[in-house]
Amino acid sequence: MESTRAAQVDDALWDSDDQDETPEFNQVTVRRDAEHLRLAMLQGDHPDVTASSIASELDASVSTLDLNDGTSHPGMVLGPPSPQFYAPIDLPSLVVEPGSSHEVDSNPSSNGDAQRASSEHLHEKTNTAYPVVHIDVSRPPLTRVSVTTEDGGSHPEQLTSKDNEPDSLTTSEEHISGRVVGPSVFQKVVSKTRLHFLPPKSREEDRKHMADWEAMMKESRAAGRLHIWEKDILPDWRVVHRDPTFRKLWWNGVPTKLRCVMWERAIGNTLALSRDSYRTCLSRARRALSSGEMEEDIITTLPALHIFHPESGPLYQELKDMLCAWVISLIRAVFPRIAAMILINVPTPQAFVTLRNLLERHCLRAFYGGTGTKDDVEAYYRIFDTLLADSMPKIYFNFKQHQISPAAYLPDWLTPLFLDHLPFEACARLWDVILLEGDSFLFRAALAMLAVLESRLSFPDRDELLQLLRGQNKAAIEVAKREGRPLNGGKYEIYGVDEETLWDRIDGMEDWWRESTWRRLTQRELPDL
Repeated sequence: MESTRAAQVDDALWDSDDQDETPEFNQVTVRRDAEHLRLAMLQGDHPDVTASSIASELDASVSTLDLNDGTSHPGMVLGPPSPQFYAPIDLPSLVVEPGSSHEVDSNPSSNGDAQRASSEHLHEKTNTAYPVVHIDVSRPPLTRVSVTTEDGGSHPEQLTSKDNEPDSLTTSEEHISGRVVGPSVFQKVVSKTRLHFLPPKSREEDRKHMADWEAMMKESRAAGRLHIWEKDILPDWRVVHRDPTFRKLWWNGVPTKLRCVMWERAIGNTLALSRDSYRTCLSRARRALSSGEMEEDIITTLPALHIFHPESGPLYQELKDMLCAWVISLIRAVFPRIAAMILINVPTPQAFVTLRNLLERHCLRAFYGGTGTKDDVEAYYRIFDTLLADSMPKIYFNFKQHQISPAAYLPDWLTPLFLDHLPFEACARLWDVILLEGDSFLFRAALAMLAVLESRLSFPDRDELLQLLRGQNKAAIEVAKREGRPLNGGKYEIYGVDEETLWDRIDGMEDWWRESTWRRLTQRELPDL
């Protein structure tokens, strides 16, 4: 049955007596055949073919080309097309009706005898009981052909490939559309840093090598951007405030080679300190800490009372202890961390000037000022609470419910400029932007840290929340120990907080963060600033 239907399809699509000739099916031949058929109809050679039948059947023509595209063909002269033949043809559908009266020879002869023979052949085939074959190219390949028999029934022909296998293209498309997106099981365990002909390496070694490779690629990209810094930013660093491209480049991190110069310029020298000020202060500090100079100062203190004399004065030791305590009180525990960070990137004489000017910024001066700047610190707490309520209301209300104010965690972040809680590289990049943008970015970075920890800040217990904010969550510490991660870095490394996750949150604030909001809040809470 399948071979019979295939033969019927072949006969329907090609009904030429001369099987050796190769049929032509193009725009020129279709136009020529249509013109021959029109002339035959006008001459009356085919009484069964009428203008009305052709006009009504034209949409079912064998051609899928537009016969009137306006293209001229040299050597071919055609009269004006008849209105009955000038009609749009449905491109998606290709219908061949061999039994209809308008089927024509696709390769007619050039002389008149061949034309008449072709006309007689067409007339003879008119009454042949061939089924009507419909080919719809808009349908899938296996259901494009349907056969209509004399009784009017339509039978779809399921075309299959060799050995009754489904069409490979359709199968491939269905396979692609149903494929699960994501790495396969093999891709999850295969080593990406090992040649295929070498023995496999351990999972830990593979992770280490992949991390080393990513670090090398990062350094390579940074080296490619270095010439932009040296050419466009280094001569005048203020260009980053005028050009968004350079500003974005700064936000991506200042090259280590240029951090010394860029940090010095971004911090400035509002105190007008000279480089010799470091040596002067250093010598005075050494003399003050030596027993000899402090003894001389104490001996010359109220000598007439004789109560501070080193040998017989009853208050000598108390005065000495108080002076030592006062000097140490000026150097808080977080102060060495900031000095160490600057010293890593800036030489010693310039580092001292940079440190002095950095601590003169209002926010840090307020947090380092002790009780004398308590009101300013409280104002900064209110500013942060307002920003937290606007950006992350769930965390804000959870903190309010457990009576956790910014005083419980914000000073631990801001006074060491995040050095206690974040990895060193993440802190270095944060410092790049803090020195450029000022105090506003301190609070923006603090909000980003809470955003990273948001999924963990749902503990119903206040003590657990405080432990998490201090980086002392016992469960996270045990997991880090079990995975062999070091615990001597940033406190929040046990929570998976790194440079990438933090900057994802910071970049996500672009939609709602406005510097105008920061200025409005500072003017409201700190009118004297």
